[in-house]
Amino acid sequence: SSVWAATPGMLFQQDKQTSLHPLSLACVLGYNSSLAVHSLMDGEDRVLLYVSSHTVVIHDVVGNRQYHLQGHRNVISCLCVSEDRRWVATGDRGPDALVIVWDSFSGIPVRTIFESHPEEGVSAIAISRDAKYLATVSTGTVQRVCVWKWTLPTEKPVCSMELSPEFGYQDYVIFNPQNPHEFVSNSKTQVIFYLWGDGGLQYCAPLLSTQTFNSVVGRFSQSVFHFNNSQALTGTSAGKLVVWDAVGPHSPSKDLRAKPMLFTAARSARLSERTGSRSVRDTGLKLSSDLVRGSTVDMEPLTMVAWRHVKGPFRVSSIAHLSISHTSDLQMTKATQMNFILSTSDATVLHVATDRTNFEKVMEEAKKAVNAIACHPWQALVAVGSHCGLLKVWDYLQTTYVVSRIFTDAGIQCLSYDPEGYFLAAGFTDGRVYILDAISLQSSCNEFKFSHGPVTHISFSHDSEYFATADEKHSVTVYKRVLRKGSRCWEHLAGLHSHYKPIRSILFGVQSDSHEPRLLSLGEDRQLVEYDLNSSSKDNLVVLHRDQIEQDAVPLCLAWYPQLSTESFILTANNCYKMKLYNTTTKMCRKTLLGPAYGSPMEKIQILPTTDTTDPQKRYLVYVTKDKVGLQILPVDGNPYKSSAVICHPDGGSDLAISYDGRYVFTAGGDDCTVMKWEVNLNALDAAASLGGEDLIPFYTLLDGGREGEFFRELEDYFYYAQLRSHGIDTLETRQVSTHIPLEEIPSVMRAMGFYPSEEKIEEMINEVKFSKYVDTGEQVTKINLGDFIKLYINHRPVFGLSMKKIQRAFQVLGYDNENGDKVIDRGDLLLLLQCRGERMTEDELARCLTTLLGRRPGGGGPEPDTYDPSGAAALTEEIPEEITAEIFAADILGLPIAEPEKK
Repeated sequence: SSVWAATPGMLFQQDKQTSLHPLSLACVLGYNSSLAVHSLMDGEDRVLLYVSSHTVVIHDVVGNRQYHLQGHRNVISCLCVSEDRRWVATGDRGPDALVIVWDSFSGIPVRTIFESHPEEGVSAIAISRDAKYLATVSTGTVQRVCVWKWTLPTEKPVCSMELSPEFGYQDYVIFNPQNPHEFVSNSKTQVIFYLWGDGGLQYCAPLLSTQTFNSVVGRFSQSVFHFNNSQALTGTSAGKLVVWDAVGPHSPSKDLRAKPMLFTAARSARLSERTGSRSVRDTGLKLSSDLVRGSTVDMEPLTMVAWRHVKGPFRVSSIAHLSISHTSDLQMTKATQMNFILSTSDATVLHVATDRTNFEKVMEEAKKAVNAIACHPWQALVAVGSHCGLLKVWDYLQTTYVVSRIFTDAGIQCLSYDPEGYFLAAGFTDGRVYILDAISLQSSCNEFKFSHGPVTHISFSHDSEYFATADEKHSVTVYKRVLRKGSRCWEHLAGLHSHYKPIRSILFGVQSDSHEPRLLSLGEDRQLVEYDLNSSSKDNLVVLHRDQIEQDAVPLCLAWYPQLSTESFILTANNCYKMKLYNTTTKMCRKTLLGPAYGSPMEKIQILPTTDTTDPQKRYLVYVTKDKVGLQILPVDGNPYKSSAVICHPDGGSDLAISYDGRYVFTAGGDDCTVMKWEVNLNALDAAASLGGEDLIPFYTLLDGGREGEFFRELEDYFYYAQLRSHGIDTLETRQVSTHIPLEEIPSVMRAMGFYPSEEKIEEMINEVKFSKYVDTGEQVTKINLGDFIKLYINHRPVFGLSMKKIQRAFQVLGYDNENGDKVIDRGDLLLLLQCRGERMTEDELARCLTTLLGRRPGGGGPEPDTYDPSGAAALTEEIPEEITAEIFAADILGLPIAEPEKK
């Protein structure tokens, strides 16, 4: 097999194959500095292993190449590596948490454990020295410890137990290298020793307080067994080592005795007067078959034998983790000649050769959230900014660092190159804006401080005449270019508190009748604001138009739609998984379309640049949801097979950028401190769309039961009934056979199918069809066929149907607590709300609805379902309870089925 034949270093000897996915991970910048960086190989082939978000990265430092182990859908929370560096075990925390064992030689996942800790995931993991067993500790208040024989095809642990919350949150675990049936874990305040075998899992939790040694011990960091198999060590935040002595029965085999081995705190020793010890391995102590490497400790008495003080041309912060380079077993006398990898608390990785006093910096990455990325408009450069103030520019083709600058006063929140690529604008968390030279990153203008909150967006006009910013205080600020002493710069023009909720996008465009720039902003207040730049003057930003573009959904992003037809559009996406096209001039909603539904709505969108001049109509959209990045084929039509997405940052993506040639997409992960580079394969997306079928075939799959299902047959029946109704039910005249229905019948058929649009949405649907050909033919459409109706229905209906939770939320807002503690609305208040708020109903409309809903049609009903006797409407309201709950409203008034509450 591939695993059996694998050898060290073979990952980077294989030829790179073309990915079969529309987006494939090509490179990762940054890593999780809270987890260790491991040395897999050293010397001529220096290879590191570390975690970036939900991906394990195997990094060939010398060859500047990466190999990615992908399989987790949540951020990886812990990892461990076997003694021979071949087996890597990783665990994550979150829904559907996994434990995966990887072969680092071949990059193949050899074992996946599902539902190892289904509650919340894994907080710590360890692998025995013989690589046969895993120990895992769950997250949560009540933690569960499990031992796994991972080579067996079972989803159940060999043994397990739950820990009392009084032991604190156990976040570290390690096996005894001399005995795989013993391991130790610790929290900040408690160390626990375990012994397992056929009789189950037992533990010992020795007490330790300030009275034990009459001194402050500090908080525990990590623990490790001593090579003599009768002692253990724990590092503390006070720079001390606690020595634990084994007392009582001790079993070196898997057979448990009557009692587990007991440990007691014997003594403590200070290793450093100036710094705390975050882990035993921080001090260079590694107890294994190699005896002692780095700094060694003689246990009788506790004495420091060796100490290394490494030097370099730069300042190094506190050491977080240490990984000794793997070699064959060495004699103790050669221990001081070994190399190791240091990772520091400020996300710096160093290679240390113990036969020298200097060290080499391998990586220096962001130690705080990365929220800002921007691609150069004509060079293979990407700028990355973080909240720690670090701004780095990378050559993304060679994956090499080009230039950097550190800002110490505030963090970088957003970045943007000007269209000509000469300047880089940076917005900061304290409201400042810098204009930097794109090559040197030195300031080209005086800093601006006109925003009263963190700057969230920066955008340049197409001619660089203007740039604009948006901030967290819901304001838009515009700057205009000027010439000062013969050099180009910008000065503050004006600002405006344009929105009353967070601004989601600011966007420059070009006037259709001139080459002048236009500026728009979109906020969560559902307002699309266009500014009149020509009429604006110093400290006076003029608003040209202000349009409410949504009724109840919240718009999340904005982009100029490519010119794929005669009409020009603005594209938006909202939190209801819908994309909408608005006429760029009238702002009329021209189309509503089903967007990608991959667990969360689109939060950022950009049109993919194209260098293909042979087919200018072939365009694509790049988008980011909460945790995924994806591609969408244009034009948008609601076809689900035209879209694809992959997890990029499980805890949430913060920014999106695209290379100037459209070959690469970059995503920033915010708190996971990483930037991921994705290679684009449009052929793979086109192939997937072709396999999904043509015409109506993709849309049939979105109907319950498909083309042959009962739902479709019911839809056909209603559609043809609407045809009959439009000609008159009782007519005796010869009927004209048709495949269309009048546009006026659209609302009735929609409601018959369980979709209840508001009056505004009805108007949008009718206008969408009515004006679909107006620009091209100058004529209005007055009817619709079944195929187009199905597309209209799928694109406009709610993605997840009518939710009972949505009705309950409305009662939470509008209702009050009755004496039973239920949220209710008074009957009179409900009728008043329906007539006075929102889309107001007249008394006649309300009576008509109540008559229909409550099923009382005085006079025995009639042939027309909409006929009613208004004289009976008042009597019907008396049958409605005085206090109405959400359940009564849904089931008894609206007649909707309510799912039974789940039994716990």
